[in-house]
Amino acid sequence: MHGNPRNAILAAFAADSLALGVHWVYDTDAIARRYGRVTSVVKPELAPFHQGREAGDLTHYGDQMLLLLRHVAGAGGFDPEGFAAAWRDSMRSYAGYLDQASRQTLAALDSGRPPLQAGSASSDLSGAARMAPLLILALEPEALAGAARLQAQLTHSSPLVLAAAELLARACPLVMAGAQPDAALEQAARETGDLTVADLVRRGLAARDQDVVTAVRAFGQSCAAMSALPGAVQIVARHGGDLRLALEENVMAGGDSAARGMFVATLLGCRPGASIPAEWLGGLRCRDEVLGLFERINRR
Repeated sequence: MHGNPRNAILAAFAADSLALGVHWVYDTDAIARRYGRVTSVVKPELAPFHQGREAGDLTHYGDQMLLLLRHVAGAGGFDPEGFAAAWRDSMRSYAGYLDQASRQTLAALDSGRPPLQAGSASSDLSGAARMAPLLILALEPEALAGAARLQAQLTHSSPLVLAAAELLARACPLVMAGAQPDAALEQAARETGDLTVADLVRRGLAARDQDVVTAVRAFGQSCAAMSALPGAVQIVARHGGDLRLALEENVMAGGDSAARGMFVATLLGCRPGASIPAEWLGGLRCRDEVLGLFERINRR
């Protein structure tokens, strides 16, 4: 029995949607006071950067992941220049939050810089964490790792972000083939050959006995991959067999729960037999479009 890439992609969208309501809220006590525990999609009442969005919508990270899925479905593969053009056209009129990485990249593209030289200096994990749609192409591991790096490079030039994208891309096929998620991350970290990523994975795995809120606070709740990656790894190590619990704990840890959640969900969604809560999928407002894009890819 092998994992299903569609499941991993849907899990990543569900994770982003679950995080929306409290994304970038760093006060975990405030989250607990308002919701007790976030177990379903909620309107972003506490999330100042996502006002006007509804429960079940995506953050700007999830929207860019959806752009990637649309590109893959339309092109029948991954073409960096084609994705960059689609990304630029969308961001020029984007109604959601335009983060620093997107603003810098858009300005560089509009100035005429080539797509693979336009990426911002941002070290946010989000550029790596949105790679899930590439899984549906059933690429060989080396090709998948390369494509994951390229899609991240379009908006993020940080070597750490590119290595984190490769890490996730190398770990996912291992999990789909039956490896435990924590063991897959450990092996994938070695295969990247990146010493910083290997150390961050090691730190995350070593914290598996801590509760998630404590561990994420210690690593840092911010967007930066240096903080967010070991936090995501810790969640995988502690709750790798329970997707629901992993993503709920991720949200309750506050900060950049969207990028961490997408990373965690993509990996855990690859597990054979992994189950995404039906109410999360039912509340996901882009669900019909995502399923339609899957069918479009099937028809090719």
